[in-house]
Amino acid sequence: MSDAGTTRTGATGLTRRPGPADPVRTLMHSHRELCERAVDPLEIAAGLEAHGVTDRAAARFRHRDVFSLAEELYARVPRAAESDTDADTTVPHPARSTDPRARWTLRTLLPGAVCAVAVVAPGHAGGAGGGVRLAIGVAGAVALAIALTVAVRRGPLRVEGHTARVSRLWVCWLLAYVLYGDRLPHLSAGGGPHGTSPLTDAAAPLLALAFAVAPAAWCAHLLALQARRGLTDSRGLAEFASRTRPPLLGLLVLYVLTLTALALLAELVIGADRGTGAGHPVATVALGALLFLARLLTVHGFPKAAATGLATACAVEALALVLATAGRVPGFETVSAPVLVLVDAGGAGAVPAVACGAAALGLLIHAAVALPRASAHT
Repeated sequence: MSDAGTTRTGATGLTRRPGPADPVRTLMHSHRELCERAVDPLEIAAGLEAHGVTDRAAARFRHRDVFSLAEELYARVPRAAESDTDADTTVPHPARSTDPRARWTLRTLLPGAVCAVAVVAPGHAGGAGGGVRLAIGVAGAVALAIALTVAVRRGPLRVEGHTARVSRLWVCWLLAYVLYGDRLPHLSAGGGPHGTSPLTDAAAPLLALAFAVAPAAWCAHLLALQARRGLTDSRGLAEFASRTRPPLLGLLVLYVLTLTALALLAELVIGADRGTGAGHPVATVALGALLFLARLLTVHGFPKAAATGLATACAVEALALVLATAGRVPGFETVSAPVLVLVDAGGAGAVPAVACGAAALGLLIHAAVALPRASAHT
């Protein structure tokens, strides 16, 4: 009887006996849907990796690594219906852009265009009073927020669900600090001019960050293309990581260089227009790099790491503000010494530059480890 049972098992293509002697069977049942929908073993390996199955865990299933285990699951689990398979291969992955490339490209240019109009408009208000100019600036800020929302709701920077809402407060704080940090009492004794637009006061960094949305989207798009190509061509998780990490780092460098050029160009144009050169391009680049890394990690399924990086930068800036304010209290002058030394050495932009730069470095290290994983792109 047992021999007959073994023969029937062999006829169905199963080489292992069920039960404890076949440890893969339990894994096969718990991940059946993943295995049925997979188009290749690497997709199963990426799914297992996302569920915490490592090479060490694969050894418990009598395999040398996760990819070898995925190959057995791919061979043993029958594919879904042919029609379903064809549909799955023709419909774009939800994480990819379902929008035509030209449409999301135009949308990513919208924040820069709106910001430019919002900055120029108050200057053409003629002899309007300060209240009118302020109202124009507020309207421009609202329009810019809407344009930015439209730009990131589709295309490579799209985030599924509501995972990005937690970080919005941190982003607003970081933007406000890098734009108006030099106008805070503890950083600028003179304060800012009254009756001016909230956009034109910080036009240069705002213009650079608004126009940087487009290169950020394209870098994210190119990373997705490279990852999909790697999923098709790679024969293992290690090979996929080695294929993905260099383009990832290269695209990050490309974005930072592009943002630096935009920041310097904005400072040059705004400075020439107003006859001043006051600005903090280093702080602008640090903030832009932090926001890009945070968005990239959120898009690929690491929202907690992104929120932690943003919150850390906010905490450093808030601490600097508290220390500088406490230094005004008699007897606590020495408390603000570290902040004053930093501001004296690098100007008002030194605080956001250090805070955002350190947080961006932490997210870069995390991204270099997390984003080359196949599970981050499936």
